[in-house]
Amino acid sequence: MRFSSIARVALCLFFSVTTSHCFNLEGRATTCNGHPELCDRNYGNVSFVGAHDSYAVGVNNLATNQDYNVTQQLTDGIRLLQMQAHNLSNVIQLCHTSCILFNGGTLQDYLQNVKTWMDANTNDVLSILIVNSDNFPPSAFDAVFKAVGLDALSFAPTAATTPNSGWPTLGSMIDSGKRLVTFLDTGADFNSVPYIIDEFTNMWETKFDVTDTTFDCSVNRTKGDSSTQLYLINHFLDTIVLGNPAPDPSQANVTNGVSGVGSLGVQVQTCSAMYGRAPNFFLVDFYEYGGGSVFQVAAAANDVTYSASQPIATPVSGSSAAASSKAANGGSGNGSAASFRVGREQLGASLLVLAGILSGVWSVV
Repeated sequence: MRFSSIARVALCLFFSVTTSHCFNLEGRATTCNGHPELCDRNYGNVSFVGAHDSYAVGVNNLATNQDYNVTQQLTDGIRLLQMQAHNLSNVIQLCHTSCILFNGGTLQDYLQNVKTWMDANTNDVLSILIVNSDNFPPSAFDAVFKAVGLDALSFAPTAATTPNSGWPTLGSMIDSGKRLVTFLDTGADFNSVPYIIDEFTNMWETKFDVTDTTFDCSVNRTKGDSSTQLYLINHFLDTIVLGNPAPDPSQANVTNGVSGVGSLGVQVQTCSAMYGRAPNFFLVDFYEYGGGSVFQVAAAANDVTYSASQPIATPVSGSSAAASSKAANGGSGNGSAASFRVGREQLGASLLVLAGILSGVWSVV
């Protein structure tokens, strides 16, 4: 149990606790990830909103999944950062399927921004999920983490596999300073780099590449016992361009919604009922569409109060999704939004054709 600052001082005086120990108690986190109630909550019993392909930022490009950079994502409330790691001249680069198609810069530059944000926000637990596209050894990631200082903030479990009930509380992670949890989808080695955690022995996922509004809760990928693992729902809607799935921002306001067919809220409720516990991670595109709805869904799953007064970034002006969001909130769309959507799809299609010719790669998810 955690106590208020005044209560801790009173307890110290009552039990004649030494001054040094009293100050130590006083230093314990009282707000964790924005809510006092989460400090005593097991990491495996908390729901976090994640940014799918968090490095893939931009407009007028079908290979991008977010409109705002990682610093803004974190400031707004994103607490899981998912990314694809590719090998470009022996440097870990964040690319979308191919570095020809979309190059989001080096992992080191990206993580430096994460470190800067974490240094300024010391009461938050953050997670990273890396898709190891070109099979880097864990030592390569370790070197980058050490270069920016994130190894010192990284949580290392006591075993290679941890059940969802076996994780520490957010408060204890914050108190210890070990408040970054990093998962790697393939290639992790607990014995060599224990804080680079194997994803699929510790977590399962629902399917991705969804192109209709049916987001089911079936186990799609795992290497362990799904009944005891953490779990992640992929809740981003794609559209088919040139026979291949690509992010669909025009529906993001609905996809990210609290309620309604195809909404994040409905999938979370469905999965929670099916498994008796809420998903640990919701992976979304264009998180700001819905005006904070993705964070409202997470608050409901965590049984904490959602503050609608806390501002987040607004949808990027001119995009079709921004027009949908504006109309849904009582505003009026305009012709420029529709023309922008056509332009975006035309440009995206051109990029896909070019990438396909040059690299033979077509999928952009």
